[in-house]
Amino acid sequence: MQQAGRMTRDEREAYRLGREGFERGDSELGLRELSRLLRTCPRFADVHYMVGLLHERKGDLEAARRSLEQAVRINPDYAEARLALASLYEREGDFDSSRAVNQEPPRRRPGPGESIDPTTRGKLANMQAALGDALREAGEYREAIDAYRRALDRCPGFLDIRHRLGIALREAGLPGQALDQFRRVLRANPGFLDAAVQLGLTQYTMGQAEKAISEWDGVLARDPAREDARMYLRLVRGRAKERSAPEEKPPPLDLGGLPELEDLPAPPD
Repeated sequence: MQQAGRMTRDEREAYRLGREGFERGDSELGLRELSRLLRTCPRFADVHYMVGLLHERKGDLEAARRSLEQAVRINPDYAEARLALASLYEREGDFDSSRAVNQEPPRRRPGPGESIDPTTRGKLANMQAALGDALREAGEYREAIDAYRRALDRCPGFLDIRHRLGIALREAGLPGQALDQFRRVLRANPGFLDAAVQLGLTQYTMGQAEKAISEWDGVLARDPAREDARMYLRLVRGRAKERSAPEEKPPPLDLGGLPELEDLPAPPD
């Protein structure tokens, strides 16, 4: 935590208890202690981040948004806070703000002696992306997204890494940002059909079935052997057909010779 050495004993205790509540899922304890700490230490980005997530757990999205926005204002490079805020914007349907808050930060120019040759830079980017793959497989989507972004900071033209970033964003509940990544891949290389398939899948998860169908049709027009696009089309069109089919009346009940309901005597008064 920033400036931890400047905290008083009481502030350090509030931080300890607040973080303990945050990690245990005790929202009441976490919010009480961390809010108390912010009254005297308002410039701690990680405290605002934890408070934001605690508010989100309680369903107070407005308070969560305010806290996460403050965390990002204090530390614009706070990747976890940016991702949490972007996710919150998406939940509220504010896709423009979601994209804006998670724009890739400008690359820092290397200082004296920090210049890296392109071959080494590419190797480091691939290693960072491999870490992202492992984190994604473990379900650690936020850390995976951060790893992919760091890889792209080194080599923004590595389209396969950008494609994997798009998948991780969708799996993390950020489909709007995933669309942006897949479209960037396709602008750079329209023949990258894996990205086109994933673009269609992301559109479908957002309720844009017609756009998804159009995307997959386009993939098959280019490569009729793409079985993944064909499978998605079959499934989506099959579901659409099921929804549009009129409900069939159930067959009449065979009473096996028992009298029909209207033939039964009326019940006594």
